[in-house]
Amino acid sequence: MTERISFHDQIQRNKMKSVLLIVVIIFFFVILGYVISLVFDPSYFFVVMIFAIIFSLVYVLVGYYNSDKIALASVRAKPASRTGHREFYHAAENMSIASGLPMPKLYIMESEEINAFASGRDPKNAVICFTTGALKKLNKQELEGVVSHEMSHIANYDIRFMTLTAVLVGMVSILAQIFLRSLWFGGMGRGSRDNRSQLLLILVGVIFAILAPISSQLVSFAISRKREYAADATGTKFTRYPQGLANALKKIKDEHVPEAEKKHRVPKAIAPLFISDPFKKKVQGLFSTHPPIEDRIEKLEMM
Repeated sequence: MTERISFHDQIQRNKMKSVLLIVVIIFFFVILGYVISLVFDPSYFFVVMIFAIIFSLVYVLVGYYNSDKIALASVRAKPASRTGHREFYHAAENMSIASGLPMPKLYIMESEEINAFASGRDPKNAVICFTTGALKKLNKQELEGVVSHEMSHIANYDIRFMTLTAVLVGMVSILAQIFLRSLWFGGMGRGSRDNRSQLLLILVGVIFAILAPISSQLVSFAISRKREYAADATGTKFTRYPQGLANALKKIKDEHVPEAEKKHRVPKAIAPLFISDPFKKKVQGLFSTHPPIEDRIEKLEMM
């Protein structure tokens, strides 16, 4: 007999892993800053740190407060019609009651593929967008399963969480770029160029400045995958019927839409928002924003 798993445990476990991964990114930022302070004057280090934080915050927060508008415009989404998309509205209303969240604004994007995404900085400013293919191919239980998944992203404040991740990754990248450009244009830092310990320190700094942004980005992908698992589990909490979402994921896994039937491509920047990878990468790995769909189905069927 297959051992059952608790969706409560799944939610808590994935949230904890996400927080730990955020700590890892902060660790990269602090260590990189410490290495820079050893190579250059400490006063220079603080100026760079402050600049990196402010620039990254301003750049990302502008996108954060307009995340729903940017996402909807990029896929040419249109408002859903209460009469024309009655089942979509019913599913959203049911999940709004089950979750205790305000009813999100509903949108439709033209695509024969089964997919959906949620966006918005908080539950009061949330939107859910479904593809026309999802509304055609999913039955009532599957539709509610996907809506519950997207409502879970809203309930878990995943847009806010991923914005924090983007800010931290941005700070690491900016700090690394400033450091590398300073070495290139401004000399080799304190001390003599012949000082072996100083040259060794600079070499360590350069290696870490190259690897830290890459590692931080990989960590952000891992966080995105954990948030998908958490949304699957939270969606089960809302519906109390994990098979609905599991069956929807099976249809996503097995479908094949010819290129000729695809209306337009999804921008890569918003691909992580979707319930499944719109680009359907055949090889899942460290650079994937979504966990393997087979693994998600298996976990849902064990709940």
